[in-house]
Amino acid sequence: MIKKSTMEIGKGMAREEQETTAMEPLSPVSRLFVSPSLYCFIIFTLGFQTRCNQSSIVEGVKNTWIKLPRFSSKVEIKKNGKAFWIPVSVRIEDHVIVPDIDYSNIENPDQFIEDYTSNIADTPMDMSRPLWELHLLNIKTSNAESLAIGKFHHSLGDGMSLMSLLLASSRKTSDPEAFPTTAATKKHVDSNIKVWWLVGRFWFMLRVIFITVIEMFKYLLTLCFMRDTKTPLMGKTGDRIRSSKVIHRIISFDDVKLVKNTMEMKVNDVLLGMTQAGLSRYLKKKSDIVAEKKSILENIRLRGTVFINLRADTKIEELANMMAKDSKCRWGNFVGFVMFPLWIRSEADSLEYVRRAKSIMDIKKLSMEPLLCYGLIKFTMKIFGEQAAETLSKRIFDHTTLSFSNVLGPDEEISFFDHPMSYVAASAIGGPQALIIHYVSYVNKIVINLAVDTTVIPDPHLLCDDLVESLDIIKLAAMKKGVHKMEV
Repeated sequence: MIKKSTMEIGKGMAREEQETTAMEPLSPVSRLFVSPSLYCFIIFTLGFQTRCNQSSIVEGVKNTWIKLPRFSSKVEIKKNGKAFWIPVSVRIEDHVIVPDIDYSNIENPDQFIEDYTSNIADTPMDMSRPLWELHLLNIKTSNAESLAIGKFHHSLGDGMSLMSLLLASSRKTSDPEAFPTTAATKKHVDSNIKVWWLVGRFWFMLRVIFITVIEMFKYLLTLCFMRDTKTPLMGKTGDRIRSSKVIHRIISFDDVKLVKNTMEMKVNDVLLGMTQAGLSRYLKKKSDIVAEKKSILENIRLRGTVFINLRADTKIEELANMMAKDSKCRWGNFVGFVMFPLWIRSEADSLEYVRRAKSIMDIKKLSMEPLLCYGLIKFTMKIFGEQAAETLSKRIFDHTTLSFSNVLGPDEEISFFDHPMSYVAASAIGGPQALIIHYVSYVNKIVINLAVDTTVIPDPHLLCDDLVESLDIIKLAAMKKGVHKMEV
């Protein structure tokens, strides 16, 4: 249940924001997401452990979400091309949708939800009103008793912003008055750096500068001419998503942690390693239909744009209060990205995929690439205009194969407007890439989310199977490695 004081603060903040900001310009990244070639939105699914009390959720949304400036504003593009948030009155019925469905005639609920979600993804959003909607379905699936399926335009905010919205709308099931907790922690510099002598710090800065120069040089090469190899995963240049398919699969977070602890690395390293292994398995099966017969896995150049949160602080308190005025943690789209070369090989040792992921990511962490890419977009938009920034961004996505991100969700069970949750799934859709992979965690689960263009990837379930099977193989190899360590 939402605390009264929190609601009152939200209402007061919303009124003050609307009174002082009648027309707020969109941020640079948000402006890109409303452009025709990079039009992008987020589909998310909340699975509940109980049947959905639709009136309770409608009331909760009415008293919280629509009081927030961006959820009660539409995007208006002026004649000069500039885009602004314009406050408007909101009819809750236009945004919280309870479809009239005869559930008794549904033979396969999981397939029905998949088709329903994909239909939402393919339906254009009404730009004349606030860019979000929430569908409530009292249908029992394999993983939930009922569902809420949402569609948010990406201009509203990035993954961390929307996770903050979920956290602010939820409470612990064990303590209805307490905010949930997440595994997200405040970013920090390695404590060893603090005790380095001047020479050590100077050497560290030299490494950062050197690696940043190399990575930005690769970025410029990609902008100019360097494209990924044409594979069955590669979208067609200049094409937008024609037919979207959104699927998700739940795996055990404990399996990922087992590999993480055995290999002494981060969760993100394991997920990237699992992704590399899964894509290698999929492309090996498809190798006979690759356009160039001489192309083999070892000669494939396949890169992903890995999105990086640029916020300095991701503590639960800051996330939950991100929407408040003067919050230390910024709401909106504050993300950069790195171009991650994926290791596409037939490896006998499955742990090599994880080692490679960690090795590359360790280098990327020393680079200022994500911050510079974000700054370059802002600079280009300010100096050369929105069209130039759109062209620059689109060229990067045209020349790479897929996008990847992961968001750490609550690490203990929560209730969303008094509905105990079973899982959280989310994925962005849009742009020229035919494949977008997101991972979202919830308690002891991780949800693999795939958003694909079915004209390019007609069998996303096969790809998802390959990802899951790759994790199983990596886990078994890690367990053997752990046993060997114990014996030694």
